[in-house]
Amino acid sequence: MSEFLDDFLEYIAVIKKRSQHTVISYQNDIQSFLIYSADQYEVKHISSVNHLMIRSWIVKLKSDGVSNVSINRKISALKSFYKHLRRKELVSSNPMAKVQSMKKPKRLPAYVPEKKMNYLIEPEIGEKTFSELRNELIIELLYLTGIRRSELQNLTFTDVNLARLEIKVIGKGNKERRCPIPRPFLSKLDIYKGALFEEFGTLDHDFVFVTDRGKKIYPKLIFNIVTKKLKAINASEKTSPHVLRHTFATHLSSNGAELNAVKDLLGHASLAATQVYTHNSIERLKREYKRAHPLGE
Repeated sequence: MSEFLDDFLEYIAVIKKRSQHTVISYQNDIQSFLIYSADQYEVKHISSVNHLMIRSWIVKLKSDGVSNVSINRKISALKSFYKHLRRKELVSSNPMAKVQSMKKPKRLPAYVPEKKMNYLIEPEIGEKTFSELRNELIIELLYLTGIRRSELQNLTFTDVNLARLEIKVIGKGNKERRCPIPRPFLSKLDIYKGALFEEFGTLDHDFVFVTDRGKKIYPKLIFNIVTKKLKAINASEKTSPHVLRHTFATHLSSNGAELNAVKDLLGHASLAATQVYTHNSIERLKREYKRAHPLGE
């Protein structure tokens, strides 16, 4: 069965142009089912799998304490896998047709309140080391643009358009979008660029954010930088870089930005993914209603 999986992974990596992170996730999710079906049902060929086996696997995942969100991700991976197998006529039927996704609890995204966000963004850079400058700009850029961690990691100086006050971002599915940046940030970026050259000289790459050794920054370092900053001000229960993306979108929505504009800035494919950020706006409207309407209480 491994050769079918290898073929599928090559397809999503080369043809669908999925990120390495996505390919690895698909591989782990599908492999976990293939191992389960082989151990529990002695399945030796992918065509022998039926929907009851898949449902049994889902029940096992649930009993092991796996969340509905994670289970749905695994179900989605299997659906894509079997869709590929059917397209190539490697199986005669699709057992996933009888498998439903788990219900997902509605959770509001964690974000940093505006007042606390002000503690993280300093109006002036001042005297700082290279690492301090880098860390400060990472926090500020994530909040100013709402870009993902991977998008920040791959940002180059060539992507920064000084004249148009914007950066070019390559997002999921290799889709390109433009994110506006305020002029004061460019001044900070210019100071940072000077510190970068002073620290390392001419580098063999054009990436904006680098490690303390001048190499392209890696995801875990970005995570550690953001987590440390957010924990320092007790800004949110969650402290990942994605919290700043949620904060960006929530603050825009709360201050009257159109939902379609927020969608485009985030690089979402549909409004459905963006609508979660209206929660704060709705709560604000409720407060205003109760305050201003004669019968609002």
